[in-house]
Amino acid sequence: MRFAPLFQVLRIKRFALLALALAALIAVPLLTPGPVVAQNAVTSRGLPDFADLVELAAPAVVNIRTVEKVRVQQPGQGGGVPQMPELDENDPFYEFFRRFFPPRPNTPRNPRGQGQGPGQEEVPRGVGSGFVISNDGFILTNHHVVDGADDIIVTLADKREFKARLIGSDRRTDVALVKISATGLPALKPGDSNRVRVGEWVLAIGSPFGLENTVTAGIVSAKGRDTGDYLPFIQTDVAVNPGNSGGPLLNMRGEVIGINSQIYSRTGGFMGISFAIPIDEANRVADQLRTQGRVTRGRIGVGIGEVTKEVADALGLNKTSGALVRSIETGSPAEKGGIEPGDILLRFDGKPIEKSSDLPRIVGNTKPGARVNAQVWRKGVTRDLNIVVAEMEPDRTAKAPAKPTAPSETVSSNWLGLSVADIPESRRAELKIRNGVLVESASGPAGRSGIRQGDVLVSVNNVDITTAKQFGEIMAKLDQTKSLVMLVRRGDGALFIPVRPTKTK
Repeated sequence: MRFAPLFQVLRIKRFALLALALAALIAVPLLTPGPVVAQNAVTSRGLPDFADLVELAAPAVVNIRTVEKVRVQQPGQGGGVPQMPELDENDPFYEFFRRFFPPRPNTPRNPRGQGQGPGQEEVPRGVGSGFVISNDGFILTNHHVVDGADDIIVTLADKREFKARLIGSDRRTDVALVKISATGLPALKPGDSNRVRVGEWVLAIGSPFGLENTVTAGIVSAKGRDTGDYLPFIQTDVAVNPGNSGGPLLNMRGEVIGINSQIYSRTGGFMGISFAIPIDEANRVADQLRTQGRVTRGRIGVGIGEVTKEVADALGLNKTSGALVRSIETGSPAEKGGIEPGDILLRFDGKPIEKSSDLPRIVGNTKPGARVNAQVWRKGVTRDLNIVVAEMEPDRTAKAPAKPTAPSETVSSNWLGLSVADIPESRRAELKIRNGVLVESASGPAGRSGIRQGDVLVSVNNVDITTAKQFGEIMAKLDQTKSLVMLVRRGDGALFIPVRPTKTK
């Protein structure tokens, strides 16, 4: 009897050893070092707790509402603004009329009676968000939040209200800087947009639909989204709705990495895709607005397009990078520096151009008057050109191209479906081209590729076309089973058009 406990212990130990051995055998397939380590690293983190971050950042986020002063009909005056009819709020047509008619004049809009002249009424324009960037009252928000407003009212997290002064606003980047008369304010610390990683947790604070200090969270979905000429947006899945515009996008360290600006939506509401302006771009704009009240940008006067794989292969580029020069403004820095339509800009001021949308940002951030190097790809070789950057000026309307004059000779190329003609010297001088032939008609492979009547055919596979006769000779020597690339002038622009031959059985 006294051995029973010992036998029981031994039996338990034996079963325990067997169980451990069995567990070891089952676990063998899982002992691959990489996945297990990665899996443990992910699962050990768990879900983030945003409470401390919100407590730290929320006091620096503000609500911004804007008002517009409109003239209203005074008693005894004719005309005026049509007013909303008297309807109960439960009436099914109440919401319809509220959307399309301003409130009645007797509706109190400015209880203090400040800033109103005879026959004027303050009508709300919209609600947005912003955040304090300095203790003395400078606030960042979106241009579209304050654009066209007569008054800007800022409400702090502690419910204090201030009438803000617009320091400056930039439409191209959708960034605005406003100032309130206050000191000792909590301010958010800027982060580094370049260190943002796809997949990291981020947080948005703002006033969606006027609901102040609303917090939403998500992850960074992508970086460098091109939805504008000057901004590589940060894409997230953070819930952003009307009223969130101008609010901060924060990382887990409580640093601002962007300004919530846009959403992709088919309904007007959040659909899982939102965009934020990188804070480094916003700060660059804000610094200029603070010091000079406007943003100064460089320009060189080119119209650009993407470099496709077909174009890159045909021109001998090893990758689809750079910006294709389609047009050049007369008298522009690009023209004076020797850039030509059909060139591919590879680098500007020492900075690589990975995609065409990089060029406007790089040039725009270059100080006007600076002399910089531009590297272009032309006819299979790189060339270095010196460009003196000018200052960005208002957009100009391009002049319509003059009608072509009568050609001197016409040659048809049947297998491409092109009919071309010589261009008189006077017309060449007018177009500022040294070579090229006029397309009189385009059908077959050429027509399907997008070439059309009135285009000027400048080169084929990097071989300049000087006359219609020469064009016919070149076509006769080309392999009719291989694709080719044509450089075409169309109006004031230029583009490469790949032409694929007709498939044969």
